[in-house]
Amino acid sequence: MEITKTAIISMVGRPNVGKSTLTNKLVGRKVAIVSNKPQTTRTRITGLLNKDGCQYVFLDTPGLHKPRSRLGDYMVKVVEDTVSEVDVAALIVEPIANIGAPEESLIAQIKAAGIPAVLIINKTDTVKHEDLLAVIAAYAAAHEFDAVVPVCARTGEGLDILLREFDKFALEGPQLFPEDMVSDQPEKQMVAEVVREKMLKLLDREVPHGVAVGIEQMEKRENGVIAIHATIYCEKASHKGIIIGKGGAMLRRIGELARRDLERDFDAKVYLDLWIKVKEDWRNNQYQMRNFGYQDE
Repeated sequence: MEITKTAIISMVGRPNVGKSTLTNKLVGRKVAIVSNKPQTTRTRITGLLNKDGCQYVFLDTPGLHKPRSRLGDYMVKVVEDTVSEVDVAALIVEPIANIGAPEESLIAQIKAAGIPAVLIINKTDTVKHEDLLAVIAAYAAAHEFDAVVPVCARTGEGLDILLREFDKFALEGPQLFPEDMVSDQPEKQMVAEVVREKMLKLLDREVPHGVAVGIEQMEKRENGVIAIHATIYCEKASHKGIIIGKGGAMLRRIGELARRDLERDFDAKVYLDLWIKVKEDWRNNQYQMRNFGYQDE
């Protein structure tokens, strides 16, 4: 396929509106981890789609929230930086006829940047069609969006219409990424995110939000097996015990679920070795944050 134009789109919104689910659905593959817990995405993730001569570059961002740590500050800065350096901003909201503080802040940033914006009303399967009118009216009063597109990221409904709207803002020029790429994430980062996703799924309360994953070693052996040695870092000794679980049951379950996904992604057998270390209050330690990949560009 010859790429003749590109469109760079920032996917922004409050936590849990479905930004990562929508990005994955548009790309056609899972490039961003998802969970039902807020602040799952911690950094900017690029998802790529080549379609009808256009390369769409989706920049999935953390949910905009009130930060309570240096990591939170970093996540908010990622959102602010991403809003202004794109061809079009996609504000993703839930079908609620009320504009909250995160949406107001993002609309203000979009206005200040002077860029086109598309309002995406996600989770349309949770409301009646006529209920969307009040949502559209509320946001129309706050900003003159270039398009309003109701979608259901879970089922894919409305995504063809959404791509046609994004195409209007594409610029003529060569493709920015190789045709066979779906994300610009390094393999080690993708592996670390898969492990963290399983902890978000299996662990409760504050524990999964205070973990980071470092990939110490990753190699493909002669027999074709990919051997991965990873360390899970948590903030408290008590959290370490929870992650390990009774008789090591929780850690084994995390490893089993992560290995299953990784074997599908790599199309190969995977050996996954997980260790746990305590790094107290690492989310407020700039040095540790850099070690885990949370640093300014």
